[in-house]
Amino acid sequence: MLTIGSIVIRVDDLAAEIAFWTAALDYVAREPIDEDFALLHPAAGPGAGPNISLDAVAAPRILPPRIHLDLYAEDQSAEVARLTALGAREVHWDKRPADADYVIMEDPEGNRFCVIDAADWSGWTAHRGKLEGS
Repeated sequence: MLTIGSIVIRVDDLAAEIAFWTAALDYVAREPIDEDFALLHPAAGPGAGPNISLDAVAAPRILPPRIHLDLYAEDQSAEVARLTALGAREVHWDKRPADADYVIMEDPEGNRFCVIDAADWSGWTAHRGKLEGS
């Protein structure tokens, strides 16, 4: 049997990316933090979401990226504004459908992710339960 232990993001400035992703996702860094690697986990504890690992290894940026995160949002516009205030940027794409339920963004180093309008997602109740520890 397999399960996802961590999603790894290559970064240049480890400290800046720790600051962004912990604030963006309400995660905390596992101590001690190495000089070139950090494991972030949900502040609510195990099972509240996947771990994110930040790996400070030089890697060429490829567009479009081969893999990215889809972050579900109950209030997409509020989350886009909050992430923008943390240093993320919206990425405009000419081929994005007018009725798309996603906003393409990138973190301060250009790692792309999407904020999905998931107000109607059936998993919110279970997710809240995990955050509350039930």
